[in-house]
Amino acid sequence: MRTSWTGRAVVTAVLLTAACGTVPPTSNPSPTGSPPVSPSPSRPSSPPTTLHVVGLGDSVTSGEHCACDDYVTGFGHLLASRSGAKVHTTDDGESGSTSDGLADELTGHDADDRHLQADVADADVVVVTMGANDLSPALSAWRSGSCGPACYDPEVTQMRSDLGRVLDRVATLTAGRARVLVTTYWNVFTDGDVARRAERAGYLTWSDTVTRRANAAITQVADAHAATLVDLYAPFKGDGSADPTRLLAADGDHPDRAGTALISRTVLAAYTGS
Repeated sequence: MRTSWTGRAVVTAVLLTAACGTVPPTSNPSPTGSPPVSPSPSRPSSPPTTLHVVGLGDSVTSGEHCACDDYVTGFGHLLASRSGAKVHTTDDGESGSTSDGLADELTGHDADDRHLQADVADADVVVVTMGANDLSPALSAWRSGSCGPACYDPEVTQMRSDLGRVLDRVATLTAGRARVLVTTYWNVFTDGDVARRAERAGYLTWSDTVTRRANAAITQVADAHAATLVDLYAPFKGDGSADPTRLLAADGDHPDRAGTALISRTVLAAYTGS
């Protein structure tokens, strides 16, 4: 878990004038005979509102292989600059996390589960990137040569159900108060040059098909829970023909510094509607 504070300081300038001894009567009294009125002392500006942002999800959320601030922290910095508010970010992303596992943690009773639940309950904004690890069995089947065109359908269907459980629990913990944003993926598996070298022919087409099906399921869940959808497919791959290699870390699976910054900007744009 990573926690950070960002924001703009509020500066109040107060000009004070003082004199020693007794102040003599004014030599030019008010025409009405009323005593002169001293200006009211300046009131300090109200401190900025603090927004609590919590990130939930897998290794994309946690910033795996980036050697940089995770995208949730980056989003917090951008939001603070845009709004002038203080932003407190907590990244509860976990490498290898699945939708089913996260849903269980959000209902669990051990110390770590309760800590996670407390983070979510305190959130004003929750950002979720989840689902790719749910589809790992399909990738294993593809590599063994036993995955037909629709072998991933059961995993996508189960992921949709489990992600719904996650968002149900987020709504309960926050009493429906938090703004929830849910991202899609550019690829639920590896992509770019790494995938071209490591996987057999047809992999990029196959993984793109799986990703589009997964993204459609994520979109359905977000819509059903009135969450804001954050599309990451188009920023990384356009209409599907763009090569995302320059935005990926050396493993071809996770975003690098440039890719992470792009996600932060994309989340901000979805949050502000700009």
